Amino acid sequence: MPADLAVIGLGHLGLPLAQAAVTAGIDTVGYDPDPRPYAELRAGRSPVEGALTASEVRRMLSGGFRPTTDAAELGRVRTAVICSPTPLGPDRTVDLTALGDAARALASRLRPHTTVLLESAVPPGTTETFLRPLLEEGSGLVAGRDFHLACSPGRLDPGNRTRTLANTPKVIGGLTPACTESAAAFYGRLTDKVVRARGPREAEMTKVLETNFRHVNIALVNEMAVLCHDLGVDFWDVIRCAETKPFGFQPFRPGPGVGGHGVPVDPGCPPHGGRSSGHPLRMVSLAQEINDRMPSYVIQRCATLLNEHGKSVRGARVLLLGVTYKPDTADQEAAPAREIATRLMDMGAQIGYHDPHVLDWRVRERPVPRADSLYEAAAAADLTVLLQQHRTYDLQGLAVKAQLLLDTRGATPAGAAHRL
Repeated sequence: MPADLAVIGLGHLGLPLAQAAVTAGIDTVGYDPDPRPYAELRAGRSPVEGALTASEVRRMLSGGFRPTTDAAELGRVRTAVICSPTPLGPDRTVDLTALGDAARALASRLRPHTTVLLESAVPPGTTETFLRPLLEEGSGLVAGRDFHLACSPGRLDPGNRTRTLANTPKVIGGLTPACTESAAAFYGRLTDKVVRARGPREAEMTKVLETNFRHVNIALVNEMAVLCHDLGVDFWDVIRCAETKPFGFQPFRPGPGVGGHGVPVDPGCPPHGGRSSGHPLRMVSLAQEINDRMPSYVIQRCATLLNEHGKSVRGARVLLLGVTYKPDTADQEAAPAREIATRLMDMGAQIGYHDPHVLDWRVRERPVPRADSLYEAAAAADLTVLLQQHRTYDLQGLAVKAQLLLDTRGATPAGAAHRL
């Protein structure tokens, strides 16, 4: 059965996009070669933690959304949006394997006049030097002449109910002006504002800038938090004062590490057999190094606090609160909690956790005991560590109940806990 839209990749980008399209009345099919998302969606569940609720999935299905593992569906649509995952590989370069597989699956079925859009986070040049050749070689069609091709990087903020696709401006960069306009016509049905970039590389670089901006600024406050602790300065009060400046300052806050789907990218490293720009972003590399050190710093603070209270890490009962990468969502992508738990286990600590959004949590494939009663668990633990500030946590009450509380988010009242 033909559809107006195919969303390729039913992950943290593809599912919300498909939901927005169905809500807008667009006949949508969702393709993923992995049978697990198909099975989960057909059962009325979200295959991605924190992406959609079960009720939202059911509404999508009742609205006509059709998940499939049959690539033949891709040859029957007017618009195809590629939302394949593009994680960092072991060498910290972007892994385009899933994107390449999606491109080949689409290319062999691509019809003239189709609009192909790329939402996956990629280094600049990927749309033109990696995606375009695969589509053209597999289809025999020419991008910009026989079909439209554009990049519009995802800008979703998982768990944010205020900022949705509908009220977040969409950046679009097409291979040709006609490609841009075709993409704008599609996204204009889903969002209030469309921003036209000069081309695909500018659109791709916009995502790189946004992601690196976040990581560099988080690295700055993380490094200052460590310095201020050594100097005996309350850095959280420093931030409170600094954010009163009405110009030239945007507040960022330190934490135990940086999680999420947006990973810092150095566009000086070519994505696919290309030429390096010769100008690597040294600040981005340094920021990543600083942020990668934060879990170790949290462990150091844990050991120091226990030692100051006459206890060692070995044998200590440590309760971790909040194991997701951001508050009030179940998404655990790259959250620092797992690394912190692993290191504490290696040092002989007995680890437990609590998270209202995560009912089962595993470290090294082993289940970690979940606290049923939060206050009782905090009272019994030698050390409680707040890693994520979920809205349901009564931090004043926790500060009273816990024997020892380390707050890595600066969320507790001043003087109620040890803060990062």
